[in-house]
Amino acid sequence: QRQPVESGGGLVQAGGSLTLRCTIPGIITSTFWSTDMGWYRQAPGNQRELVARITSSGTTDYTDAVRGRFTISKNNSRKTWYLQMSSLKPEDTAVYYCNRLQTNSIIPLGAPGQGTQVTVSS
Repeated sequence: QRQPVESGGGLVQAGGSLTLRCTIPGIITSTFWSTDMGWYRQAPGNQRELVARITSSGTTDYTDAVRGRFTISKNNSRKTWYLQMSSLKPEDTAVYYCNRLQTNSIIPLGAPGQGTQVTVSS
């Protein structure tokens, strides 16, 4: 399996919004449809944490720190996963990664992508 590719990060002021995108080059449609995906983040000095996940059937889950502000979704025709982030806070500053997950699990499957930097200024 090829590694995911993340994009969409950047510098934003507190209270602003960003949308991150995740694709897997060459993924075929049936595999996309059956893939559970998670968005992780890692801030300097911190461990990588799972902030949102979406199952193949579209069920979503969030860590408490982002619930109500972040939305994970996917577009089947574009074979892309998204993380819409709003009301951003300086503590959301981190490198964000997407990683496939084992089915109905929070256990990573394969390696994450290279990540995309999100910086929120106060």
